Amino acid sequence: MQFITSNIMPIFIALMSGAMLLWSFFGNRIRGIKEIDCVGALQLINHKNAQILDVREDSEYKDGHVLNAIHIPLGKLGARIGELEKFKSQPLVVICRSGNRSGSACAVLGKQGFDQAYNLEGGVMAWQKAKLPLQK
Repeated sequence: MQFITSNIMPIFIALMSGAMLLWSFFGNRIRGIKEIDCVGALQLINHKNAQILDVREDSEYKDGHVLNAIHIPLGKLGARIGELEKFKSQPLVVICRSGNRSGSACAVLGKQGFDQAYNLEGGVMAWQKAKLPLQK
């Protein structure tokens, strides 16, 4: 008991970091967000006519993006969601730099009835790691 009272702050930090690790691993699954890897994304693009939605900022998008991607920064998605209405019945692969912002975008899209929104795990970093092309 003495150990716990003497080390309450490090114990609290360890428990919080463990909880954050679990949330990062299970968070998207809990929120109902569908995750997809690069191979799955390519299959959707090639066989199901999936559309790519890039939710990164303008400067990130200009540095390189997936061919034919629609660019709507996450902060503007709510206001510009009408631009995606014509893609509501087809798969939508949402991409950002690492997969975090695109997860949030998928949550927004899901609330608007986009049942086939997929978060690209690892984002553009995973796309590049898989040696897939980007357009500038």
